[in-house]
Amino acid sequence: METTFSALLEDSAEDLYENAPCGYLSTLMDGTIAKINATLLGWLGHERAELLGRRRFADLLPVGDRIYHETHFAPMLRMHGEIGGIALELVRADGTRMAVLVSSTVKTSANGTAQLIRTTIFDAGDRRAYEHELLRARQEAEQERDRVQLLASTLQRTLLPPSLPDVPGMDVAAYYHPASADEVGGDFYDLFPLTGDTWAFFLGDVSGKGAEAAVVTSLTRYTLRAAAVQEPGPASVLKRLNTALLKDQHGATPRFCTAIHGLLEPAEDGAKVTLASGGHPPALVIRHRGAAELLDTRGGQLIGALPDARFVEVELHLRPGDTLLLYSDGLTEARTHGRVRYDEEDLRDWADTLDVGSATETVAAVSLLLDSFGDGVDDDTALLALSVRLLGDERP
Repeated sequence: METTFSALLEDSAEDLYENAPCGYLSTLMDGTIAKINATLLGWLGHERAELLGRRRFADLLPVGDRIYHETHFAPMLRMHGEIGGIALELVRADGTRMAVLVSSTVKTSANGTAQLIRTTIFDAGDRRAYEHELLRARQEAEQERDRVQLLASTLQRTLLPPSLPDVPGMDVAAYYHPASADEVGGDFYDLFPLTGDTWAFFLGDVSGKGAEAAVVTSLTRYTLRAAAVQEPGPASVLKRLNTALLKDQHGATPRFCTAIHGLLEPAEDGAKVTLASGGHPPALVIRHRGAAELLDTRGGQLIGALPDARFVEVELHLRPGDTLLLYSDGLTEARTHGRVRYDEEDLRDWADTLDVGSATETVAAVSLLLDSFGDGVDDDTALLALSVRLLGDERP
């Protein structure tokens, strides 16, 4: 063992230089090649006599790298005396290219005069291949993410009405704020005509996200639409939905939601609204002249969880300029001011400061409020607002 180890130590400095696992190159200050090791010659496919005193280091580079060498590499080397880890390519004798990492140092005399440039060159082919593979994998991941986001947004649009109908004497507006571009949320809303001058509307939030939530959302929307035509009032409609969700339960994942359903009857002096809530955050009434108020629907239970769930029904009158705002809990569970929860009372107090007279203005203001929370909004948020037009207010 000792004999073998000693034999290894007897390698000559010249042999270590010539056959090092990297390329060595010495040039004059103008770049003319003065010395080159066998390793680099083997990589390039040149004979030593072809290069020594005949070629400059820059001559071994392709055009783009040659320009970089003259405009950046060489000036930085002259300024600092050394430069390291620069990714370049060398052109072999057969015209093919080799990716390398180049480091150079200026050797000076005792009086500080620059004498020559010593350059070390490492084969970066494996690293370049790894970088290309990494880039390819990243591009594939981005393409897959784009595909998932496109599917999610397309599916989300099918779960919401493409537009809201015109309601005589009313201004209506809706908004959907997705918390994630990658998942389908469970928030939903709708507004549609019934017989006579009565309109039905609802807004709710299905538990969970993704494909499972989309299935429950679809079932919920169509059940509410069908039941609104047949049942006498909002509370009865929510009971019908409760029965439908209980019948549709299967597997370990429960299917339930919260929702507000209402009837709207426009009149000459405003509009009559009848609301029923099932476990949903209270609707907000923003009076044109007067304080904002949260409608008391406490006692309305989660839909799809209990066979004999109880639902609370209330009535109110909207006067010209008044707005009824429905929202999902992505708004009132947002975090702000050091991750403090933004609750219903905060929303009511904020609404008191608004100077709005229409549903459109209200939804625009709330959407800006959501944007101001930034990443504090970690759940989807749906908004639906209904307001009575002010006298003389014309549709834009």
